[in-house]
Amino acid sequence: MAKRETPLLDQLESGPWPSFVSDIKRAAEARHKNERNVEYQIPVDVCDDLLGVLELSYQDGTTHWKHGGIVGVFGYGGGVIGRYCDQPENFPGVAHFHTMRVNQPSGKYYTSQYLNDLCDLWDFRGSGLTNMHGATGDIVFIGTTTEQLEEIFFELTHKFDQDLGGSGSNLRTPATCLGQSRCEFACYDTQALCTHLTHEYQDELHRPAFPYKFKFKFDGCPNGCVASIARSDLSFIGTWRDEIRIDQEAVAAYVGGEIQPNAGAFAGRDWGPFDIQKEVIDLCPSQCMSLEDGKLVIDNKECTRCMHCINVMPRALKIGNDRGCSMLCGAKSPILDGAQMGSLLVPFIKVEDNYDEIQEIIENIWDWWMEEGKNRERLGELIKRQGFQKLLEVTNIKAVPQHIQEPRSNPYILWREEEVEGGWDRDINEFRKHHAR
Repeated sequence: MAKRETPLLDQLESGPWPSFVSDIKRAAEARHKNERNVEYQIPVDVCDDLLGVLELSYQDGTTHWKHGGIVGVFGYGGGVIGRYCDQPENFPGVAHFHTMRVNQPSGKYYTSQYLNDLCDLWDFRGSGLTNMHGATGDIVFIGTTTEQLEEIFFELTHKFDQDLGGSGSNLRTPATCLGQSRCEFACYDTQALCTHLTHEYQDELHRPAFPYKFKFKFDGCPNGCVASIARSDLSFIGTWRDEIRIDQEAVAAYVGGEIQPNAGAFAGRDWGPFDIQKEVIDLCPSQCMSLEDGKLVIDNKECTRCMHCINVMPRALKIGNDRGCSMLCGAKSPILDGAQMGSLLVPFIKVEDNYDEIQEIIENIWDWWMEEGKNRERLGELIKRQGFQKLLEVTNIKAVPQHIQEPRSNPYILWREEEVEGGWDRDINEFRKHHAR
């Protein structure tokens, strides 16, 4: 059992949900028993002292962690988040308690041997506490001392062929869904693009030079399993630009009750007979669907690719064949100016093998943001400050109707004098002549 009395933390174990307090207590007990005979490189009381610091923070109503300085590994400016306790004499096990971010494999595919080796390394040189995974996607090693950072980094890179992730004002670790490796809805190879950009932009990942953090996230389809539209400065969401494929026989089977909707996900509940009008057609956000003479009709030019109909009737409806992705930019959490979703920048782009067109857009955005962005200003806040039209100019992208949510509600597209045939002088002269009469 843990050494310290933690009555406030104990309350967090009383509810019906799994508790991180219980996890830390189990880790503390395992370290004291040391049944695997590990020669710990940091204090054995690290987990006990972690509980003690947190209990004290609850009692005092304030944190007992301090920044205290910059730590890292040689040659890298990111990947390590420094943590020091402000009462090292009372909690020596966590006097240093640094977090390391490890770049997760694309799609988070692991072998059991790899996971065992990671845990063995962290039991040996760290607290044994991990977070699988952090909000950005990284494997998170929670708690080690300054002396162990280089040792861990050496073993990760030389024995595991594994790199650190991003932290600080740099490119954060790109994250992706499973994509075409498991999902029939994936419109492009998310893992290939994620891996390519991770390798391509190593300098931006490891050596902070941006105004603030920058995140790539890759969703293979509009279902958005990694929520890229809400959590990344530049999100890549799979889509298609031709028609949804319809199997009318399967539609009839859904209507007749021969096939369960939602792939049978709610088979254990009695929802009554499937009603395609109520459960699919009426819920279409653009009202582009109808049932005519028993056949499902879709006005594809009005379809917004929300995926609802496909999710409800996956055996009857399939994504189109002309596939690629949409690029959205500017999403973030509420740091300076409140939370915001990504804005559509590129309605459709083919995801080709060399990714040159995608990289050109990325680098144009970075050039503008690094030149104009203020300290700790995310891309979305710069767009809000200087305007979406400025973003279109720096990326050499022409304004299209998809950039506007609905007519006349978002009039940020303006025309310069040189862009209007004849110029403003002609219009002013005509105006003056008219009123002179």
